[in-house]
Amino acid sequence: MNVEVTPLPGIGVRKDFALRSGRRVGVVNHRDGQIELIVSKSDDPDACLAALPLTIDEAAALSNLLGAPQLVAQLKEEQADLPGINTKQLPVATGSPFDGRTLGDTALRSRTGVSVVAVMRAGQVHPSPTPDFTLTGGDLMVTVGTSEGLQAAYKILKNG
Repeated sequence: MNVEVTPLPGIGVRKDFALRSGRRVGVVNHRDGQIELIVSKSDDPDACLAALPLTIDEAAALSNLLGAPQLVAQLKEEQADLPGINTKQLPVATGSPFDGRTLGDTALRSRTGVSVVAVMRAGQVHPSPTPDFTLTGGDLMVTVGTSEGLQAAYKILKNG
């Protein structure tokens, strides 16, 4: 996918790419910190059909929604030949028992056999987090394990 980066003098930077339909979709990062999700008209790629202002938290949530499934799909493909091994995204809810605590505090590996291979936060992938990695509400943990282990890990993250 070819992402075009276009400076917008006095405004900020536009980053977008062409969809199969011919429309362009992207973001405008304004100099003042505002973020807009944009979609072009199909007959004029320079004209906006829609511009949705996003807060930093909304942009991060959207990024996680789009990025985590891609990472999970890649892991699933790589593990297709390993029966009994599954990959799952496990959320850390705001206010959960582990919001603000370290990954080591969860003891997921020793309690369930589940491995945390990455944490998605605010659009950033944190690969191979160490036990001292602090979890935050809104994080998506990309995990690998058995079906039973993943179910147990979900319950631990939710209930403590």
